[in-house]
Amino acid sequence: MMTPKDTSSPFPIERPQGPEARDKRAVELSGFVRTTHAALAVDDIPGDGTPIVFIHGNSSCRQVFDRQVSSPLLTGRRMIRLDLPGHGASGDAFDPERTYNRSALADCVMEALDGLGVDKAVVVGWSLGGHIAIEMLARSALVRGLVLTGTPPVRPGRFAEGFLTSPAAGLPGQGILSAYEADVFATMMFGAPPPNFLTRAIARTDRRFRPALFAAARQGDGHDQRKVVETTKVPTAVINGFNDPLIRLDYLDGLSWGNLWRRQCFRLAGAGHAAHWGAAEKFNALLDRYMADMDGDV
Repeated sequence: MMTPKDTSSPFPIERPQGPEARDKRAVELSGFVRTTHAALAVDDIPGDGTPIVFIHGNSSCRQVFDRQVSSPLLTGRRMIRLDLPGHGASGDAFDPERTYNRSALADCVMEALDGLGVDKAVVVGWSLGGHIAIEMLARSALVRGLVLTGTPPVRPGRFAEGFLTSPAAGLPGQGILSAYEADVFATMMFGAPPPNFLTRAIARTDRRFRPALFAAARQGDGHDQRKVVETTKVPTAVINGFNDPLIRLDYLDGLSWGNLWRRQCFRLAGAGHAAHWGAAEKFNALLDRYMADMDGDV
């Protein structure tokens, strides 16, 4: 059962209860970090070592990582999750035309991390969050580790390489969504039934965000993400759901990764596009092992 815990926030935090709840450490809204793009809502969970930064996907929110920040496997590590501009409890972009693209979103996240005093991090990106993480990797030495889930790194303008259908052609790129369409979109991302916080997050998302994001992509926004991951020396973990309905898993297997962790792309049984949610225990175990491997190198 999920219950709101921060009634002062315009987008209440929900966190797991019972066995999923973190013992001795509550997860509450840490506050807001102002950037030149928007004021971002951030949870900065104290801990040791290199921070793990979680970046959510298109039209979702930081609560999609509830099952990571509450995991006993990750207890004791500093973890940061935030809402992107136009999402969740964050403000809409001051200048949507400037901000609602992958390049600017990467800059925005790096501004926020700088405001939190973070100069190195392992970045976990889900779906769009993974694309933002790759843009960060291409721009900055801040990214010391990269974990991608639901994110096929494709060349500019070549969505068909990594996606089963073009995300720009359907609900992920549509400005106004009906309640029915929001539920379909949430189910596509998380499976059925989707959690209530996700359908609310989709309804809350700035309606200008989705069309602007894909318009910028069509105009060549950002780096050649395939080239970035094939040339980087940063250890890159790739963890996907075996039944992901949106991306081509074989495409990921065929890339010449620059530094692929454990030399394989993982596929988690019983999970779709959101492997970190649908197969959380397996995902968290892999993330824990990845962080253990990184501890001596980061």
